Amino acid sequence: MPAASTQIQPYLFFEGRADEAIAFYQHALGAKVEMLMRYQDSPEAPPPEKIPADKLSKIQHASLRIGASLLSLSDGHCSGAPNFKGFAITLVMQETGEVERGFAALSDGGQVVQPLIETFFTPRFGMVVDRFGVMWMLYVPAA
Repeated sequence: MPAASTQIQPYLFFEGRADEAIAFYQHALGAKVEMLMRYQDSPEAPPPEKIPADKLSKIQHASLRIGASLLSLSDGHCSGAPNFKGFAITLVMQETGEVERGFAALSDGGQVVQPLIETFFTPRFGMVVDRFGVMWMLYVPAA
């Protein structure tokens, strides 16, 4: 049984687009970079001659703080084709204005799945797939 302090933290592989994703989430959600390491900077990296030149400057690991949560990400194998299926990241925000701003920002270059609505469980709820293919659900807890 996990301890009460155990956390679940999403880890996303952007397959070569992590720098772009970080910039986007900084703008869209006010994300703050807490840690960033490129393949070339890893203390356990293979010798540079064993790493493809186009991968050296890619992100091996990064952590973003979004509100009170951490989102970790990487360029993974740098295949150029991130594939995010079967899950959504939920943003629980405290004000409808926050949800509206976040939803609009995440929608830029993405696809709205559920426009913002009022439901029985929240004054504001919406679902969007961002430009990278990540599904987000945003809502305000009911008062």
